[in-house]
Amino acid sequence: MSASAAAAASPIESIGSAGLWAVSIAVLVALLLADFAVTHRPHEVSAREAVGWTVFYLALPVVFGVWLWNAFGSGPAVEFATGFVVEKSLSVDNLFVFMLLLAAFAVPADVRQRVLLYGIVGALVLRGAFIAAGAAMLAAGTWAFLVFGLVLLASAVKLLQEVSTGGGGGERDVSRLRVVRLLRRLMPVTDDYRGARLTVREHGRRALTPLAVVVVAVFATDVVFAVDSVPAVYGITEDPYLVFATNAFALLGLRALYFVLHTALAKLVHLNHGLAVILAFIGAKLVLHWAHGIWPAVPEIPTSVSLAVIVGVLAVVTVTSLRSRRGARAPVPARKATTPRD
Repeated sequence: MSASAAAAASPIESIGSAGLWAVSIAVLVALLLADFAVTHRPHEVSAREAVGWTVFYLALPVVFGVWLWNAFGSGPAVEFATGFVVEKSLSVDNLFVFMLLLAAFAVPADVRQRVLLYGIVGALVLRGAFIAAGAAMLAAGTWAFLVFGLVLLASAVKLLQEVSTGGGGGERDVSRLRVVRLLRRLMPVTDDYRGARLTVREHGRRALTPLAVVVVAVFATDVVFAVDSVPAVYGITEDPYLVFATNAFALLGLRALYFVLHTALAKLVHLNHGLAVILAFIGAKLVLHWAHGIWPAVPEIPTSVSLAVIVGVLAVVTVTSLRSRRGARAPVPARKATTPRD
């Protein structure tokens, strides 16, 4: 039997037992319910509240990673840490789109966190479906690594094209999404927001509020991000449980992180350049992994190297972004007046 056939015949190894899956999903649901409880009363999020929740959601993956190291060894722990850094980086790009949506639809400040929470729940559901589909593809054969790699390479090229044409900074008119236009045709939409309500009854007919339109737009963009994020983390680990855990931890803290970073995000002008490099790197890693299954002489990229490259790219784009902003703000020295020569 060839190496590729043997890989196709063998099941995917996972640390996720039935009990661990059950506990993890229960904790995830409990955290989401807690978030819904926090956002049930519309209010403007203070800096103190946002920082507190952000610290909490950043501490959770650290604790989880330490537990993985103690329970299963360094391998799964490093894979989780690398996958989390990748997913958190991509989720920051989600925040750019969320910022665009909230501005395009003039969402009131007191209900913005409810929109973000709906977006996070939608992203979790969609990524859960993509994770299951990805696991099924990997179980069917190593050709899935080639497919995932090509998807990420294509995504990297598309992202670079958007950046080069000025469309990578969130200039797209998301209010004109097809799904949003279709929604407006199917049901009437009120002219103003009605708190956190998605629908109201007016003139004897059910109507949508602008908040519902924003939520639909968020769900539509969630699909796009799921296409990139799930293959990216499968480039780090083949374990469906770790893929699920990295996505869950990366998404859970987005609501609070938005209010911490909403002013700083605009300063990361080179973030999409870095994300394109990361997607291309992981895509190449997946293609090499597929080729290694057919030709063992083809080298593979270790997870520790992937982590170093990803962290290094993020550090570089952060520094270059800040320098670029500083250079743009620097005053241009006035030229000395010159006397015309006779």
